[in-house]
Amino acid sequence: MMTMKIIVDADACPVKPEIIRAAADFGIGVRMVASFDHRLQPAEGVEIVQVDRSDQSVDLYIANHIKPGDVLVTQDFGLAALALGKRALAMSNRGQLYNDLTIDFLLERRHEQAKQRRGGKHTKGPRAFTDEDRVFFLQSLTKVLRSLQENASK
Repeated sequence: MMTMKIIVDADACPVKPEIIRAAADFGIGVRMVASFDHRLQPAEGVEIVQVDRSDQSVDLYIANHIKPGDVLVTQDFGLAALALGKRALAMSNRGQLYNDLTIDFLLERRHEQAKQRRGGKHTKGPRAFTDEDRVFFLQSLTKVLRSLQENASK
């Protein structure tokens, strides 16, 4: 059995059931981290951590507890960058793997869009989450976990 965990930035994560299912298939533990404002349903193999309601409490908890080889699921580019710096894998809730090359671009784009919004420009939010996104996420997570399992057995 692998010692890594799947750590989930769970406040706004739409793919919690898919994460639990994939983790169970591979015998991997899951840690869902959310603020007290969000109710999480207990599930076998899932550790639930509830933190303060303050703005960055979930991110700080995850940054302080993630370990090399863990898999982080988040839509927060800053948190993904911290995880990559700690040699963890990071992926979005749409199944996109973050890496050192893409994270710089994503952080820069986020910064530019924030500047535009402060200047009064209206920018689009993310597109609506679809069933196809859900399927793609599960496929991506399964590939990542299979790869990690194969590498661990070598």
